[in-house]
Amino acid sequence: MTRLLDNLSDSVLRWSKADLHIHTRLSDGGPSPVQVVEHVLRHTDLAVIAITDHNRMDGGLRVRSLAADYGLEVIVGEEVGTADGHLLALFIEEAIAPGRPMEETVAEVHAQGGLAIVAHPYDIISSSLMGRGGRRWGEEALANLPVDGVEVLNGSLVRHMANVRATYTARRLGLTMVGGSDAHHLAVIGQAHTLFPGRTAEDLRQAIRAGTTQAGGQSWRIRQYLSWISGCFIPRTVRRARGAVRAYGQ
Repeated sequence: MTRLLDNLSDSVLRWSKADLHIHTRLSDGGPSPVQVVEHVLRHTDLAVIAITDHNRMDGGLRVRSLAADYGLEVIVGEEVGTADGHLLALFIEEAIAPGRPMEETVAEVHAQGGLAIVAHPYDIISSSLMGRGGRRWGEEALANLPVDGVEVLNGSLVRHMANVRATYTARRLGLTMVGGSDAHHLAVIGQAHTLFPGRTAEDLRQAIRAGTTQAGGQSWRIRQYLSWISGCFIPRTVRRARGAVRAYGQ
């Protein structure tokens, strides 16, 4: 019995967390690359993060360079706006052009040795494979698409059923399931994440390929979303109004 418990304990300890969907201010996120690194190191227990700015990868390169001295492993990625919805391209070294069919984009990701993950497939706000902006593919079409996984838990979706449907579809089709925060500001980083056996980015890559990952965490609550909206946009509106008043007064 003791040996069984020891083995179970070792197995649990070998699992780590990764956030596979983070944005910086180099696309539409709020934090700088430096702020992302500092926040992850000080306020999370993430072992691996992926920087997936929209249609560019220089943010990922910058974060990876900054994090190299701190034991934080960074996957360079890109959230590619394909003609059929958003796709997370992970473990890439060259930027991938947006606007092409998802099949072609997946093929280019694989040509670089990367992994292709369908992002928030049922989101009705962002461009998504089976939501807004996509071709509303059926589940069978998704099953035949050679992606490496599906983001079944997106931490920035306030519409909970989008994650529920993604989880149901991925399970039914036997697709690898991952989670990511889709963070555009620091407080959300790690809120949704991917659990994987191991500790390193390479361990994570192998786990995704083997289908041994799990999605963990939670998505935004309405109160959090409203707080973020008020924090981001109300001060900006006030600043603009004050500027207009000053200009008028002159």
